[in-house]
Amino acid sequence: MPQVTAEHWVPVAPEVAFAVSQTTGEVRLRWDPFIRHQHLVGADRPAKGVETVTRARVGPRMVSRYVSYRPPTSVGMTMVSGPWFFGSFGGGWRFVPETRHGVAGTRAVWKYTYSVRPAVLRPVAVPIGQWLLGREIRARIAAFARACEDPVVLDAV
Repeated sequence: MPQVTAEHWVPVAPEVAFAVSQTTGEVRLRWDPFIRHQHLVGADRPAKGVETVTRARVGPRMVSRYVSYRPPTSVGMTMVSGPWFFGSFGGGWRFVPETRHGVAGTRAVWKYTYSVRPAVLRPVAVPIGQWLLGREIRARIAAFARACEDPVVLDAV
């Protein structure tokens, strides 16, 4: 299955980086350029088994489920329902302590795996998906990195 990965170092502890990544509501909208709308289903905070409805800025809607939730090291999700062209979709975000140039921080690594349907579209859709998802995830993780230095976001976590 195709995979798209992006990583970024941030100058905050893994606990803070993880908390920023899991913000919701207005705080999330402040930093996350990927989403237009997002809400948890039947829960007030993320946790394993909780579902999330996300409407992407570019249009598609997806319902996903947390399949792992391990603060402050990792979180994983899988698609429950989504755009017709995804046969499957899943993502994992990891947060690893890492010191750079004498500054303690966190290396955030975000990876998405997906399959395209119908099979006849794969030769064209996979390269487009790699380009488009790659662009989106790089922009999203860069925005996350900026959020890890945004006093408004940091005050909310």
